[in-house]
Amino acid sequence: MKFYFSLILAKTISCFLRITKLSSGTSIIGRIVLKISPDFLKKCNKYIKTKINVTGTNGKTTTSGLITHLIKKSGASVINNAMGANMLTGVVNALSVSLNPFVKTDYSVIESDEAYLSKIYDQFDADYLVVTNLFRDQLDRYGELATTKRLIQDGINKKPDIKLLLNADDPLVASFEGKNKIFYGIENVYYADESLKSKSSTEETFNCPCGKALKYEKKFFAQQGHYYCECGYRRPEPKYSADVTLYKDYSILNIACPSETDKTYEIPLVGLYNAYNALAAIALCLELGIEDIEKHLSSFKVAFGRSEVKYLNGKRTLIQLIKNPIGANEVLKTVSKDSNLLIIINDNYADGRDVSWLWDAEFETLSKNEHEIVVSGIRANDMALRLKYAGIPECQIKIIPEIKKAVEYISHSADNEITILPTYTALLKINKIKELRSK
Repeated sequence: MKFYFSLILAKTISCFLRITKLSSGTSIIGRIVLKISPDFLKKCNKYIKTKINVTGTNGKTTTSGLITHLIKKSGASVINNAMGANMLTGVVNALSVSLNPFVKTDYSVIESDEAYLSKIYDQFDADYLVVTNLFRDQLDRYGELATTKRLIQDGINKKPDIKLLLNADDPLVASFEGKNKIFYGIENVYYADESLKSKSSTEETFNCPCGKALKYEKKFFAQQGHYYCECGYRRPEPKYSADVTLYKDYSILNIACPSETDKTYEIPLVGLYNAYNALAAIALCLELGIEDIEKHLSSFKVAFGRSEVKYLNGKRTLIQLIKNPIGANEVLKTVSKDSNLLIIINDNYADGRDVSWLWDAEFETLSKNEHEIVVSGIRANDMALRLKYAGIPECQIKIIPEIKKAVEYISHSADNEITILPTYTALLKINKIKELRSK
């Protein structure tokens, strides 16, 4: 009875929040539902046929969003926590608002925070788990990468029959233990524009299980590539492998898989990191038997702030979430030197309290930027200092701590396209700014 009451209440509150716009409602409903029905997730299992989770440091929202899009286009029903609220309350929030207890849903595609995956699996069943990558992220929450890996492995251990779709190019991800492992990976990367190609100095060194440092035949970025050890240990052979060609506004993936001939997919996403996200999503959909994937990729719309294009005062505005050095570096590669730039750094719990990662990210790449760079958010002064040490003249740095005022300022001062790089809670704030519109 409590379960059904919580469903009715969740849908009522969601409708109220949409009408009043008092909140984005990404987790508040989940908190209320869990107070009423603590075993809510367990009760949801019988109403969903196939359950998919996506976890990892970067790319969860884009990967789960693309999987959801392709499933919907196939004609199946699906529930997804589309706004990226991926802790326990956010997952409950999405399910309680969308679940129909009278008709079974075909799929759930749930983005899951690494630290909360095990808690979710205490009650929620799982058929597939996609793991994107493991980078150093939010050290105040996770500590070292070994801790993040352990948290995910704890979740996997609770679902021994789960099918794991793992990034073969990431040595940490590829080493997860499980009975049913499927690998995806990139074979070659080509750049249609050399400006998209740059070497990152932010790299991790990983050891083989034998104790020796891994070597690489190819290295794409961070620790991702074709690694091996003299003892014979090496990157596992992917079931789904891709040759990637990167353009300024899109990417081409030529994917080989054992069940059919090679297929070419054009994805409306920029950057090598998004090529990995797309490969993971396509591989999962091929496993599910989803048809006409290439036909439906062009209509995919990214989640807010994940390489999304909006318009601010009539000016094209690209919004790209940043939250750790590896992810920030890949995003910075895509920032045009002609772009008017706004960087918004918060240090709320969901962002990570520790902002020392700003010093590991390569903001030096912005030294060729031709315009004033606006910094905002709780840690605006920290960001301004980082830019100064990156070689950007003080006279080119404008500090406006209040986010709405910073957005308003750049909307009028920009003489060209705008790029906004926010942390997570800053992204939620700018999502409420009505001047930021779709075309």
